Amino acid sequence: MKIAFKFLPILLCTCMFTYAQKKQVIRLDGSKIAEEQIDKTLKRLMDTANVQGLGLAILNNKKTVFIKSYGYKNKPKNELLDTATVMYGASFSKAVFAYLTMKLVQEKTIDLDKPLYKYLSKPISEYEYFSDLKSDDRWKMITARMCLSHTTGLPNVRWVHPTNGSEDTLGVIRIYFTPGTKYAYSGEALKLLQLVEEEITGKTVEDLTIEKVFNPIGMKRTGYIWHKEFDNNYAIGHLENGDLNPKKKRTTPVASGSLVTTIADYSKFIAFVMQQKGLSNELYTEMLSSQIKIYSKVQFPTITEETTTENKAIDLSYGLGWGLLKCKYGRAFFKEGHDDAWRNYNINFIDKGISIIIMTNSANGELIFKELLETLIGDTFTPWKWQTYFPYDYKN
Repeated sequence: MKIAFKFLPILLCTCMFTYAQKKQVIRLDGSKIAEEQIDKTLKRLMDTANVQGLGLAILNNKKTVFIKSYGYKNKPKNELLDTATVMYGASFSKAVFAYLTMKLVQEKTIDLDKPLYKYLSKPISEYEYFSDLKSDDRWKMITARMCLSHTTGLPNVRWVHPTNGSEDTLGVIRIYFTPGTKYAYSGEALKLLQLVEEEITGKTVEDLTIEKVFNPIGMKRTGYIWHKEFDNNYAIGHLENGDLNPKKKRTTPVASGSLVTTIADYSKFIAFVMQQKGLSNELYTEMLSSQIKIYSKVQFPTITEETTTENKAIDLSYGLGWGLLKCKYGRAFFKEGHDDAWRNYNINFIDKGISIIIMTNSANGELIFKELLETLIGDTFTPWKWQTYFPYDYKN
């Protein structure tokens, strides 16, 4: 027994060393950043930019090696955020829906290039939501590939004017250019694709995603609709001035934007995608292959003639559900999430096996994205001007 006790300090030191090693993150250039430095960076930036709450996950070797929440899920009540807190995913919804669609393609339920109207029981313009298209039969050209690559010509949100970003009280849906010819981000296109997939399968997007994505991955606190078990731990949004902005607890799924999830669950999804699980090599490659080059000066407003060569160096383009870029570290795919009081971002450097996921319940969240990406993983390639992620201390 005495001999065994002699080894106890060695074992304790070994365990402590192993623990310390796990709390370091490898950046793109191979350097490391310790948890203490990550914590200091987050505290400084969140305090400076008035970001109330933030969930962070980082992947190395395509596995989650760091996951932590900072700040508040409800600041006025001093309720702290944690990694199981349900947050609004916003347009993270589109990435999950794109993966679901690729699963349906793999199962031969839907074809990427078959015109969508051929799957439906009546013309697209006869569905009430898309009735504005009755005088423009270019809807016959629209395919699933165009919806996922944002090349349909449809606006992003019908209540927001696509050329200037102002509120559009008429909410008319138009096709602004010949489908397939140009990139213009569109949530309405994904609503059309959702309509088709639900009519083909006889199931809601929520049920389909539970069956084919959430359950296989183990995402227990994620949904396109609100589940009663989410009531025990969820975040409230905070506007620029700190006012609260509660999110509607949806009962109807919206593929383009109703996802609620946790930083823990969404990191599982990203690890699943990074590890190329659930899809054939062919479809995985197709999903993350360039479908359309992007030359627009900004992503929003979506229908614009302003162009730039600023993103030529990273070969900015769109795949099927994901933005794409290239850099000296190889290929990367990314997705944003943005709403009144919610700001999210995820980028994945697939050839390096490094990802970062940032979820905030603050309208000020994007003010710190650029510095977070650069400091935590060494990402200086995200097209932050195109995404209008202007830092809190930005000067023209």
